[in-house]
Amino acid sequence: MGKIAFVFSGQGDQYPGMGKDLFEKYTVAKEVFEMCDKIRPGTMTQCFEGTAEELKETANTQPCLFAMELAAAKILLEKGIVPDAVAGFSLGEVVAATVSGVFDTETGFRLVCKRGELMQHEAEKHETSMAAVVKLTSERVRELCDNYRDVYPVNFNCPGQVTVSGLTSQMAEFCNDVKAAGGRAIPLKVKGAFHSPFMKEAANAFAKELAQVFIHTGRIPLYSDVTSEPYGKDAAGLLSSQIASPVQWEKLIRNMISDGIDCFYEIGPGMTLTNMIKKTDPDVTAVSVTGYLAEVEAC
Repeated sequence: MGKIAFVFSGQGDQYPGMGKDLFEKYTVAKEVFEMCDKIRPGTMTQCFEGTAEELKETANTQPCLFAMELAAAKILLEKGIVPDAVAGFSLGEVVAATVSGVFDTETGFRLVCKRGELMQHEAEKHETSMAAVVKLTSERVRELCDNYRDVYPVNFNCPGQVTVSGLTSQMAEFCNDVKAAGGRAIPLKVKGAFHSPFMKEAANAFAKELAQVFIHTGRIPLYSDVTSEPYGKDAAGLLSSQIASPVQWEKLIRNMISDGIDCFYEIGPGMTLTNMIKKTDPDVTAVSVTGYLAEVEAC
């Protein structure tokens, strides 16, 4: 029998009402949401009743997604589904670190709240945006980005899909170049040029936040977005530098598969990671754990 991984999604799949069904059906999920709401009053209201525009604000998106994802993970753990490894895409890596045991739950939530605030602060300094480029190789996307001073390839998601960040004033022309090269650029539901040099100050500020908390040795192997490898001793360095560094998701998934993982549970409100994993290796099982956890027994 193979091994199981929990993978936690990042910004983009959030939607109004996410997690409400978990809150109403599972006691352990209710406890997570109540813990988050005690630390950051209004978190439950934003998750369950907030508008799409409100949830699009990074300072709101990150704590709300953390709450929903941690609640779903706790449900799986309560059902006896224990991962052999964990990873997370962007903010999802903070949830993964919490589930791994690098942080206790309250510390993890406090950190993700601060992370969201810092990244939104930097995003508001410039008019920036992100887009997913499909149907082109990573090398071709890099070549197109090299023609622009402030457009960067930042998330290497799966074969034929790379996310770019950049100044909005340059993104329109860049997207035209993508089309001319035979690709397609899809705008993302985020406000900011994440995982790019535009986030350097946020990364430095988050490193200072991490220096003030106790970091444990995780109980479950945790893979890094920056290195695509399991964490070593520098958890703080990896989590802070990640904010301004490309996400090496395709490499990370391939490394997990090489290490024996053949079943992935995507924990989040959508199916983005599930689809990426299937495109990376169609022979592994990838299940999106959403809403009612209907597919939880698939593996």
